[in-house]
Amino acid sequence: MSATLLWFRHDLRLADHPALRAALTRDKPVIPVFLWCPEEEGEWAPGGASRWWLHRSLTSLAKDLEKAGSKLLIRQADDSLAAIKKLIRETGADAVYWSRRYEPLVIERDRRIKETLRTENIEVRSFNAALLIEPWDVQNLSGKPFQVFTPFWRKVSASIEPPAPLPAPKKISAPAKWPSGVKLESLDLMPEIPWHEGMARTWHPGERGAKEHLETFLEGPVKHYGEARNLPAQSGTSRLSPHLHFGELSPRQVWHAAPKWRSSQFMAEIGWREFAHHLLYHFPRTTNEPLRSDFIRFPWRENTRELAAWQRGKTGIPLVDAGMRELWETGWMHNRVRMVVASFLVKNLRMHWLHGARWFWDTLVDADLASNTLGWQWAAGCGADAAPYFRVFNPESQAEKFDPQSEYIKRWIPELSGEGAKSYPTPIVDLKASREAALAAFKTLRK
Repeated sequence: MSATLLWFRHDLRLADHPALRAALTRDKPVIPVFLWCPEEEGEWAPGGASRWWLHRSLTSLAKDLEKAGSKLLIRQADDSLAAIKKLIRETGADAVYWSRRYEPLVIERDRRIKETLRTENIEVRSFNAALLIEPWDVQNLSGKPFQVFTPFWRKVSASIEPPAPLPAPKKISAPAKWPSGVKLESLDLMPEIPWHEGMARTWHPGERGAKEHLETFLEGPVKHYGEARNLPAQSGTSRLSPHLHFGELSPRQVWHAAPKWRSSQFMAEIGWREFAHHLLYHFPRTTNEPLRSDFIRFPWRENTRELAAWQRGKTGIPLVDAGMRELWETGWMHNRVRMVVASFLVKNLRMHWLHGARWFWDTLVDADLASNTLGWQWAAGCGADAAPYFRVFNPESQAEKFDPQSEYIKRWIPELSGEGAKSYPTPIVDLKASREAALAAFKTLRK
Protein backbone atom coordinates (compact mmCIF):
# COMPACT_ATOMS: atom_id res chain seq x y z
CA MET A 1 0.00 0.00 0.00
CA SER A 2 1.33 3.44 -0.90
CA ALA A 3 1.85 6.22 1.64
CA THR A 4 2.87 9.85 1.98
CA LEU A 5 6.18 10.82 3.56
CA LEU A 6 5.72 14.00 5.57
CA TRP A 7 9.20 15.50 6.01
CA PHE A 8 9.34 17.68 9.12
CA ARG A 9 11.93 20.47 9.13
CA HIS A 10 11.36 23.99 10.54
CA ASP A 11 7.64 23.26 10.98
CA LEU A 12 7.52 21.34 14.26
CA ARG A 13 3.79 21.64 14.93
CA LEU A 14 0.50 20.01 13.93
CA ALA A 15 -1.78 23.07 13.82
CA ASP A 16 -1.76 25.32 10.76
CA HIS A 17 0.42 22.85 8.88
CA PRO A 18 -0.44 22.97 5.14
CA ALA A 19 1.77 20.01 4.18
CA LEU A 20 0.18 17.80 6.84
CA ARG A 21 -3.33 18.81 5.81
CA ALA A 22 -2.58 18.13 2.16
CA ALA A 23 -1.12 14.73 3.02
CA LEU A 24 -4.26 13.78 4.93
CA THR A 25 -6.46 14.54 1.90
CA ARG A 26 -4.78 11.72 -0.03
CA ASP A 27 -6.56 9.12 2.15
CA LYS A 28 -3.35 7.17 2.49
CA PRO A 29 -1.13 6.46 5.48
CA VAL A 30 1.08 9.39 6.49
CA ILE A 31 4.61 8.73 7.70
CA PRO A 32 6.05 11.73 9.61
CA VAL A 33 9.83 11.73 9.36
CA PHE A 34 12.63 13.93 10.65
CA LEU A 35 16.01 13.63 8.95
CA TRP A 36 19.12 14.83 10.76
CA CYS A 37 21.64 15.77 8.06
CA PRO A 38 23.49 18.83 9.44
CA GLU A 39 26.45 18.51 7.06
CA GLU A 40 24.16 19.57 4.19
CA GLU A 41 23.83 23.02 5.76
CA GLY A 42 27.57 23.67 5.75
CA GLU A 43 28.93 26.36 8.03
CA TRP A 44 25.41 27.33 9.11
CA ALA A 45 24.34 23.96 10.47
CA PRO A 46 22.45 24.36 13.79
CA GLY A 47 24.61 25.66 16.64
CA GLY A 48 24.72 24.47 20.23
CA ALA A 49 21.72 26.39 21.57
CA SER A 50 19.62 25.51 18.51
CA ARG A 51 20.44 21.83 18.92
CA TRP A 52 19.27 21.93 22.53
CA TRP A 53 15.99 23.56 21.46
CA LEU A 54 15.58 21.09 18.59
CA HIS A 55 15.91 18.13 20.95
CA ARG A 56 13.20 19.48 23.22
CA SER A 57 10.93 20.49 20.33
CA LEU A 58 11.20 17.09 18.63
CA THR A 59 10.35 15.45 21.95
CA SER A 60 7.20 17.56 22.13
CA LEU A 61 6.27 16.88 18.50
CA ALA A 62 6.66 13.14 18.94
CA LYS A 63 4.24 13.18 21.89
CA ASP A 64 1.68 15.20 19.91
CA LEU A 65 1.91 12.78 17.00
CA GLU A 66 1.37 9.82 19.34
CA LYS A 67 -1.80 11.44 20.67
CA ALA A 68 -3.03 11.58 17.05
CA GLY A 69 -2.32 7.89 16.52
CA SER A 70 0.95 8.40 14.69
CA LYS A 71 4.66 8.64 15.53
CA LEU A 72 7.77 10.55 14.52
CA LEU A 73 10.27 8.50 12.55
CA ILE A 74 13.81 9.81 13.06
CA ARG A 75 16.78 8.97 10.90
CA GLN A 76 20.32 10.31 10.64
CA ALA A 77 22.07 10.43 7.29
CA ASP A 78 24.76 12.19 5.27
CA ASP A 79 22.42 12.75 2.34
CA SER A 80 18.71 13.63 2.56
CA LEU A 81 17.92 12.41 -0.95
CA ALA A 82 19.45 8.99 -0.31
CA ALA A 83 17.59 8.76 3.02
CA ILE A 84 14.26 9.64 1.39
CA LYS A 85 14.76 7.20 -1.48
CA LYS A 86 15.52 4.45 1.03
CA LEU A 87 12.32 5.24 2.91
CA ILE A 88 10.35 5.16 -0.35
CA ARG A 89 11.69 1.67 -1.08
CA GLU A 90 10.88 0.48 2.44
CA THR A 91 7.36 1.91 2.63
CA GLY A 92 6.11 2.02 -0.95
CA ALA A 93 5.49 5.77 -0.52
CA ASP A 94 4.46 7.50 -3.73
CA ALA A 95 4.54 11.10 -2.42
CA VAL A 96 6.81 13.32 -0.33
CA TYR A 97 5.48 16.56 1.18
CA TRP A 98 7.39 19.21 3.14
CA SER A 99 7.33 22.85 4.25
CA ARG A 100 9.66 25.22 2.46
CA ARG A 101 12.86 26.63 3.92
CA TYR A 102 14.77 29.59 2.53
CA GLU A 103 18.45 29.13 3.36
CA PRO A 104 20.62 29.07 0.17
CA LEU A 105 22.10 25.59 0.62
CA VAL A 106 18.73 24.14 1.65
CA ILE A 107 16.97 25.67 -1.36
CA GLU A 108 19.50 24.07 -3.68
CA ARG A 109 19.23 20.72 -1.91
CA ASP A 110 15.43 20.74 -2.04
CA ARG A 111 15.44 21.65 -5.71
CA ARG A 112 17.71 18.69 -6.46
CA ILE A 113 15.51 16.33 -4.43
CA LYS A 114 12.35 17.51 -6.20
CA GLU A 115 13.84 17.07 -9.65
CA THR A 116 15.22 13.61 -8.90
CA LEU A 117 12.10 12.19 -7.26
CA ARG A 118 9.79 13.52 -9.95
CA THR A 119 11.80 11.73 -12.62
CA GLU A 120 11.07 8.57 -10.63
CA ASN A 121 7.30 9.24 -10.65
CA ILE A 122 7.16 10.32 -7.02
CA GLU A 123 4.78 13.17 -6.27
CA VAL A 124 6.66 15.98 -4.53
CA ARG A 125 4.98 19.07 -3.08
CA SER A 126 6.30 21.85 -0.87
CA PHE A 127 4.25 24.38 1.08
CA ASN A 128 4.65 27.76 2.74
CA ALA A 129 4.39 27.23 6.49
CA ALA A 130 6.85 29.84 7.73
CA LEU A 131 5.98 33.21 6.17
CA LEU A 132 3.05 35.53 5.56
CA ILE A 133 4.24 36.05 1.99
CA GLU A 134 6.76 34.24 -0.18
CA PRO A 135 9.97 36.22 -0.92
CA TRP A 136 9.33 36.10 -4.65
CA ASP A 137 5.77 37.39 -4.39
CA VAL A 138 6.61 41.01 -3.51
CA GLN A 139 8.60 43.54 -5.56
CA ASN A 140 9.25 47.26 -5.47
CA LEU A 141 7.96 49.65 -8.15
CA SER A 142 10.95 48.77 -10.35
CA GLY A 143 10.12 45.09 -10.23
CA LYS A 144 13.14 44.35 -8.04
CA PRO A 145 13.60 43.07 -4.48
CA PHE A 146 13.11 45.58 -1.69
CA GLN A 147 16.18 46.73 0.23
CA VAL A 148 14.41 49.14 2.60
CA PHE A 149 12.07 47.84 5.27
CA THR A 150 9.41 50.57 5.51
CA PRO A 151 8.15 50.42 1.90
CA PHE A 152 8.45 46.63 1.98
CA TRP A 153 6.25 46.25 5.04
CA ARG A 154 3.85 48.98 3.91
CA LYS A 155 3.18 47.03 0.72
CA VAL A 156 3.05 43.61 2.37
CA SER A 157 0.85 44.53 5.34
CA ALA A 158 -1.63 46.36 3.12
CA SER A 159 -2.01 43.55 0.60
CA ILE A 160 -1.77 40.23 2.41
CA GLU A 161 -4.84 38.29 3.43
CA PRO A 162 -3.47 35.07 4.93
CA PRO A 163 -6.13 32.39 5.34
CA ALA A 164 -7.26 31.44 8.82
CA PRO A 165 -4.98 28.96 10.58
CA LEU A 166 -5.84 25.30 10.28
CA PRO A 167 -6.56 23.35 13.49
CA ALA A 168 -4.44 20.35 14.40
CA PRO A 169 -5.91 17.08 13.12
CA LYS A 170 -7.26 14.77 15.80
CA LYS A 171 -6.29 11.64 13.86
CA ILE A 172 -3.40 10.93 11.49
CA SER A 173 -3.66 7.71 9.49
CA ALA A 174 -0.74 5.40 10.23
CA PRO A 175 0.86 2.68 8.10
CA ALA A 176 0.19 -0.96 8.95
CA LYS A 177 3.91 -1.43 9.54
CA TRP A 178 6.35 1.27 10.58
CA PRO A 179 9.89 1.37 9.17
CA SER A 180 12.71 1.42 11.68
CA GLY A 181 14.19 4.65 13.03
CA VAL A 182 16.71 5.83 15.60
CA LYS A 183 16.15 7.24 19.06
CA LEU A 184 16.28 11.00 19.38
CA GLU A 185 19.10 10.68 21.93
CA SER A 186 21.35 9.09 19.30
CA LEU A 187 21.52 12.42 17.45
CA ASP A 188 23.57 13.88 20.33
CA LEU A 189 21.77 17.21 20.20
CA MET A 190 22.07 17.86 23.93
CA PRO A 191 25.24 19.60 25.18
CA GLU A 192 27.88 17.38 26.75
CA ILE A 193 28.46 19.91 29.53
CA PRO A 194 25.46 21.32 31.47
CA TRP A 195 25.67 24.91 30.20
CA HIS A 196 22.07 24.66 29.01
CA GLU A 197 20.49 24.60 32.48
CA GLY A 198 19.66 28.31 32.31
CA MET A 199 17.91 27.78 28.98
CA ALA A 200 15.89 24.93 30.46
CA ARG A 201 14.68 27.22 33.24
CA THR A 202 13.80 29.99 30.77
CA TRP A 203 12.10 28.22 27.87
CA HIS A 204 9.44 25.62 27.09
CA PRO A 205 10.10 24.44 23.52
CA GLY A 206 7.29 22.80 21.57
CA GLU A 207 3.95 23.69 20.06
CA ARG A 208 2.17 23.87 23.41
CA GLY A 209 4.82 26.16 24.86
CA ALA A 210 4.57 28.41 21.80
CA LYS A 211 0.78 28.65 22.08
CA GLU A 212 0.93 29.48 25.78
CA HIS A 213 3.67 32.05 25.20
CA LEU A 214 1.63 33.83 22.53
CA GLU A 215 -1.50 33.85 24.69
CA THR A 216 0.38 35.27 27.67
CA PHE A 217 1.91 38.01 25.55
CA LEU A 218 -1.42 39.01 24.01
CA GLU A 219 -3.11 39.09 27.41
CA GLY A 220 -0.87 41.88 28.69
CA PRO A 221 2.59 42.86 27.44
CA VAL A 222 1.48 43.64 23.87
CA LYS A 223 -0.54 46.58 25.20
CA HIS A 224 2.65 48.38 26.25
CA TYR A 225 4.94 46.93 23.61
CA GLY A 226 5.78 50.25 21.95
CA GLU A 227 7.52 51.56 25.07
CA ALA A 228 8.40 48.42 27.04
CA ARG A 229 10.18 46.70 24.13
CA ASN A 230 13.14 49.05 24.68
CA LEU A 231 13.48 48.38 28.42
CA PRO A 232 15.62 45.27 28.98
CA ALA A 233 14.76 45.01 32.68
CA GLN A 234 11.09 44.42 31.81
CA SER A 235 9.37 41.47 30.11
CA GLY A 236 8.09 43.74 27.38
CA THR A 237 8.97 41.80 24.22
CA SER A 238 7.13 38.82 22.78
CA ARG A 239 10.08 36.37 22.90
CA LEU A 240 8.32 34.40 20.18
CA SER A 241 11.37 34.28 17.88
CA PRO A 242 12.59 30.74 18.70
CA HIS A 243 9.05 29.36 18.43
CA LEU A 244 8.69 31.00 15.02
CA HIS A 245 12.09 29.82 13.84
CA PHE A 246 11.41 26.17 14.62
CA GLY A 247 7.89 26.41 13.27
CA GLU A 248 6.16 25.61 16.55
CA LEU A 249 4.10 28.67 15.74
CA SER A 250 3.33 30.24 12.36
CA PRO A 251 3.23 33.97 11.59
CA ARG A 252 -0.24 33.31 10.20
CA GLN A 253 -1.34 32.18 13.66
CA VAL A 254 0.13 35.36 15.15
CA TRP A 255 -1.57 37.53 12.52
CA HIS A 256 -5.01 36.07 13.21
CA ALA A 257 -4.57 35.91 16.99
CA ALA A 258 -3.84 39.63 17.19
CA PRO A 259 -6.15 41.39 14.66
CA LYS A 260 -6.22 44.72 16.50
CA TRP A 261 -2.42 44.85 16.63
CA ARG A 262 -1.80 44.46 12.89
CA SER A 263 -0.69 48.07 12.48
CA SER A 264 1.33 48.04 15.72
CA GLN A 265 5.07 48.04 16.30
CA PHE A 266 4.75 44.43 17.46
CA MET A 267 3.43 43.26 14.10
CA ALA A 268 6.12 45.35 12.39
CA GLU A 269 8.64 43.09 14.13
CA ILE A 270 6.94 40.14 12.44
CA GLY A 271 7.42 42.22 9.30
CA TRP A 272 11.16 42.47 9.93
CA ARG A 273 11.30 38.68 10.01
CA GLU A 274 9.52 38.60 6.64
CA PHE A 275 11.94 41.23 5.30
CA ALA A 276 14.93 39.18 6.47
CA HIS A 277 13.73 36.15 4.51
CA HIS A 278 13.02 38.35 1.48
CA LEU A 279 16.62 39.56 1.55
CA LEU A 280 18.18 36.15 2.15
CA TYR A 281 16.27 34.66 -0.78
CA HIS A 282 17.20 37.41 -3.22
CA PHE A 283 20.76 37.99 -1.95
CA PRO A 284 21.98 34.55 -0.80
CA ARG A 285 25.64 35.56 -0.79
CA THR A 286 25.01 37.86 2.18
CA THR A 287 25.31 35.03 4.68
CA ASN A 288 29.07 35.58 4.43
CA GLU A 289 29.53 38.68 2.26
CA PRO A 290 28.37 42.28 2.72
CA LEU A 291 25.41 43.37 0.64
CA ARG A 292 27.25 46.63 0.00
CA SER A 293 30.27 45.48 -1.96
CA ASP A 294 32.41 48.48 -0.93
CA PHE A 295 32.59 46.97 2.57
CA ILE A 296 34.77 44.17 1.25
CA ARG A 297 37.72 46.56 1.64
CA PHE A 298 36.75 47.82 5.09
CA PRO A 299 39.77 47.78 7.49
CA TRP A 300 38.52 45.36 10.14
CA ARG A 301 40.69 44.60 13.17
CA GLU A 302 41.59 41.19 14.61
CA ASN A 303 42.18 40.79 18.33
CA THR A 304 41.46 37.41 19.88
CA ARG A 305 41.76 38.69 23.45
CA GLU A 306 39.18 41.45 22.94
CA LEU A 307 36.86 39.10 21.03
CA ALA A 308 36.98 36.61 23.90
CA ALA A 309 36.24 39.38 26.41
CA TRP A 310 33.20 40.38 24.33
CA GLN A 311 31.99 36.79 24.10
CA ARG A 312 32.36 36.17 27.85
CA GLY A 313 30.83 39.48 28.95
CA LYS A 314 34.09 40.83 30.38
CA THR A 315 34.64 44.00 28.37
CA GLY A 316 34.31 46.34 31.35
CA ILE A 317 31.33 48.02 29.64
CA PRO A 318 28.34 47.13 31.88
CA LEU A 319 25.47 47.11 29.38
CA VAL A 320 27.51 45.12 26.86
CA ASP A 321 28.60 42.59 29.47
CA ALA A 322 25.09 42.24 30.89
CA GLY A 323 23.75 41.40 27.44
CA MET A 324 26.44 38.86 26.68
CA ARG A 325 25.92 37.17 30.04
CA GLU A 326 22.17 37.05 29.50
CA LEU A 327 22.86 35.40 26.15
CA TRP A 328 25.11 32.74 27.65
CA GLU A 329 22.74 32.00 30.52
CA THR A 330 19.42 31.94 28.66
CA GLY A 331 20.20 31.55 24.95
CA TRP A 332 18.50 34.88 24.28
CA MET A 333 19.20 38.60 24.53
CA HIS A 334 16.91 41.62 24.63
CA ASN A 335 16.71 43.25 21.19
CA ARG A 336 17.75 46.73 22.35
CA VAL A 337 20.81 45.20 23.97
CA ARG A 338 21.53 43.12 20.86
CA MET A 339 21.93 46.36 18.92
CA VAL A 340 24.26 47.76 21.58
CA VAL A 341 26.54 44.71 21.82
CA ALA A 342 26.64 44.41 18.03
CA SER A 343 27.55 48.06 17.58
CA PHE A 344 30.26 47.71 20.23
CA LEU A 345 31.83 44.74 18.41
CA VAL A 346 31.77 46.09 14.87
CA LYS A 347 32.38 49.75 15.62
CA ASN A 348 34.14 50.25 18.95
CA LEU A 349 36.24 47.08 18.56
CA ARG A 350 35.99 47.28 14.76
CA MET A 351 35.86 43.52 14.33
CA HIS A 352 34.23 41.80 11.38
CA TRP A 353 30.49 41.31 11.77
CA LEU A 354 30.91 37.61 10.96
CA HIS A 355 32.60 37.13 14.35
CA GLY A 356 29.39 38.31 15.96
CA ALA A 357 27.14 36.41 13.57
CA ARG A 358 28.93 33.14 14.29
CA TRP A 359 28.85 33.63 18.07
CA PHE A 360 25.15 34.46 18.01
CA TRP A 361 24.55 31.49 15.73
CA ASP A 362 25.99 29.11 18.32
CA THR A 363 24.49 30.68 21.45
CA LEU A 364 21.02 31.96 20.47
CA VAL A 365 18.01 29.65 20.76
CA ASP A 366 16.38 31.80 18.04
CA ALA A 367 19.39 31.64 15.71
CA ASP A 368 17.83 32.12 12.28
CA LEU A 369 20.06 32.55 9.23
CA ALA A 370 17.86 35.23 7.63
CA SER A 371 17.40 37.33 10.78
CA ASN A 372 20.98 36.82 11.99
CA THR A 373 22.39 37.95 8.65
CA LEU A 374 20.10 40.98 8.45
CA GLY A 375 20.80 42.01 12.03
CA TRP A 376 24.56 41.87 11.85
CA GLN A 377 24.80 43.56 8.45
CA TRP A 378 22.44 46.24 9.75
CA ALA A 379 24.69 46.85 12.76
CA ALA A 380 27.82 46.93 10.61
CA GLY A 381 26.29 49.35 8.11
CA CYS A 382 26.93 47.03 5.16
CA GLY A 383 23.47 45.56 4.60
CA ALA A 384 19.96 46.52 3.55
CA ASP A 385 18.34 49.42 5.40
CA ALA A 386 21.47 49.45 7.54
CA ALA A 387 22.31 51.77 10.38
CA PRO A 388 24.39 54.64 8.91
CA TYR A 389 28.12 54.35 9.44
CA PHE A 390 28.14 57.33 11.77
CA ARG A 391 25.60 55.77 14.13
CA VAL A 392 27.61 54.22 16.93
CA PHE A 393 25.55 53.14 19.92
CA ASN A 394 27.03 54.53 23.11
CA PRO A 395 26.54 51.80 25.76
CA GLU A 396 26.66 54.31 28.59
CA SER A 397 23.99 56.65 27.22
CA GLN A 398 21.90 53.65 26.14
CA ALA A 399 22.03 52.33 29.71
CA GLU A 400 21.08 55.72 31.14
CA LYS A 401 18.09 55.95 28.81
CA PHE A 402 16.78 52.38 28.83
CA ASP A 403 18.06 50.97 32.14
CA PRO A 404 18.14 54.09 34.34
CA GLN A 405 18.03 52.20 37.64
CA SER A 406 20.59 49.64 36.42
CA GLU A 407 18.11 46.82 37.13
CA TYR A 408 19.08 44.88 34.05
CA ILE A 409 22.80 45.46 34.49
CA LYS A 410 22.82 44.42 38.16
CA ARG A 411 20.71 41.35 37.36
CA TRP A 412 23.41 40.01 35.08
CA ILE A 413 26.46 41.60 36.71
CA PRO A 414 25.74 41.09 40.43
CA GLU A 415 29.29 42.00 41.41
CA LEU A 416 28.48 45.64 40.62
CA SER A 417 26.02 45.67 43.54
CA GLY A 418 28.61 45.27 46.30
CA GLU A 419 32.24 44.74 47.18
CA GLY A 420 32.65 42.60 44.10
CA ALA A 421 32.76 45.74 41.99
CA LYS A 422 36.52 45.79 42.56
CA SER A 423 36.80 42.54 40.59
CA TYR A 424 34.89 43.91 37.61
CA PRO A 425 37.29 44.49 34.68
CA THR A 426 38.32 47.92 33.49
CA PRO A 427 37.08 48.82 29.98
CA ILE A 428 39.05 47.12 27.22
CA VAL A 429 38.56 50.14 24.98
CA ASP A 430 37.93 53.87 25.30
CA LEU A 431 34.43 54.51 23.93
CA LYS A 432 35.16 58.01 22.61
CA ALA A 433 38.50 57.21 21.01
CA SER A 434 37.23 53.97 19.46
CA ARG A 435 34.19 55.77 18.04
CA GLU A 436 36.45 58.32 16.35
CA ALA A 437 38.64 55.53 14.98
CA ALA A 438 35.58 53.76 13.59
CA LEU A 439 34.35 56.91 11.86
CA ALA A 440 37.78 57.43 10.34
CA ALA A 441 37.78 53.85 9.06
CA PHE A 442 34.32 54.27 7.52
CA LYS A 443 35.45 57.42 5.72
CA THR A 444 38.07 55.39 3.84
CA LEU A 445 35.23 53.66 1.97
CA ARG A 446 34.29 56.92 0.29
CA LYS A 447 37.72 57.49 -1.25
